[in-house]
Amino acid sequence: QAQLVESGGGSVQPGGSLRLSCAASGSILDYYAIGWFRQAPGKEREGVGCITVRDGSTYYADSVKGRFTISRDNARNTVYLQMNSLKPEDTAVYYCAADLARTGWAMLLSPTQLGYWGQGTQVTVSS
Repeated sequence: QAQLVESGGGSVQPGGSLRLSCAASGSILDYYAIGWFRQAPGKEREGVGCITVRDGSTYYADSVKGRFTISRDNARNTVYLQMNSLKPEDTAVYYCAADLARTGWAMLLSPTQLGYWGQGTQVTVSS
């Protein structure tokens, strides 16, 4: 059903930008929503934001709102996470995951209930 492959991670300076991609092996319309999560060393995985695939509505954690933007391209079966004004505290491994029925905070606050995850990509923000 679902194979999610992430790419685009790397090392950037504070204030810099980076765009992550989450490519699905099939149509992203098979999923109700796709979310982005991150995990820093020694910390729990947290929700960053998500997008409802059908209508494109988005949700963001307060820590990234105004700096990060999620979008999708149905033709490419890909969801993007555009990250601007990056801060050192954004350093983490970033993952995408798909939900078959939920979106918004119901999805972001219960990531362990999601069965479809990408492999993760490292984002490092330092001077």
